[in-house]
Amino acid sequence: SWRLPKLGGKFIQMEDEIASMGAIIGASLAGAKTMTATSGPGFSLMQENLGYAMMAEVPCVVINVMRGGPSTGNPTGPSQSDVLQSRWGTHGDHPAIVLTPNSIREVFETTIHCFNFAEKMRTPVILAMDEIVAHMREKMVIPPPEDIVLFQRKRAQLAEGQTYFPYAPDEDLIPPWMSYGEGARFHVTGLDHDATGFPSGATDNQEALHRRLVDKVELHRDDLILFEDHRTEDAEVLVVAYGSTSRSAKRAVEEMGGAISLEPRADGPGTTATLLRPPARAPEQEPAAPRAGERA
Repeated sequence: SWRLPKLGGKFIQMEDEIASMGAIIGASLAGAKTMTATSGPGFSLMQENLGYAMMAEVPCVVINVMRGGPSTGNPTGPSQSDVLQSRWGTHGDHPAIVLTPNSIREVFETTIHCFNFAEKMRTPVILAMDEIVAHMREKMVIPPPEDIVLFQRKRAQLAEGQTYFPYAPDEDLIPPWMSYGEGARFHVTGLDHDATGFPSGATDNQEALHRRLVDKVELHRDDLILFEDHRTEDAEVLVVAYGSTSRSAKRAVEEMGGAISLEPRADGPGTTATLLRPPARAPEQEPAAPRAGERA
């Protein structure tokens, strides 16, 4: 909070998580890249406005440090109990992009990914780390700014006198963006709406809208699927882990030389094991899950 203004950002302390989500939605509609952070029950309070941002296609980033629960639970203890809430927390059909780092370096890198995905696809993106990662202390080398790829939301290009339709998508299913205050008047709502942004209860419009909200993310699926693929060449058992536990899982696979003993075998020391971890640091990498799953 104290460093952000020094880097040209704005920090606002809101009264609760409901107001925090409202603040970043409003700031994003005005053209800013926005984020907020919370933990556990605070993430529950954000769900309604998360759904609003998904329906209104407002890019923003929410950081959730997972802790034990339910309710207040264990405020400073580790957990990964918000994974299902990250995917299904708000009601209705909606896309969900969730990244789970396992190190300080990945917190830095996946935060950048979160903003890029949000800006590219006009949708909220969640960075879900467990408490162990959040309180971790590690060294990392921060790359120079010119080496960091930053995506800016696609802007609408209007001719003089042309009307702006805020929810008329391009071929990539993502509507071009204009910010409030840039000259165009437009309506934003959490209701089902047509290309004008005004509510529409027509069934064909509802189907087209909800399909597009999901399909615009599915269309970029290859960019979103990030994996660390470790020792998957000849694996018979696939270990899937994420967050801080993936570090222990990887260490176990390494110390056993890729082999674990599940049951006595006459033909060798044991069953070959491998690690698959979402997400890794290479968005251009070929998705590893289907390839590893076919063999293990």
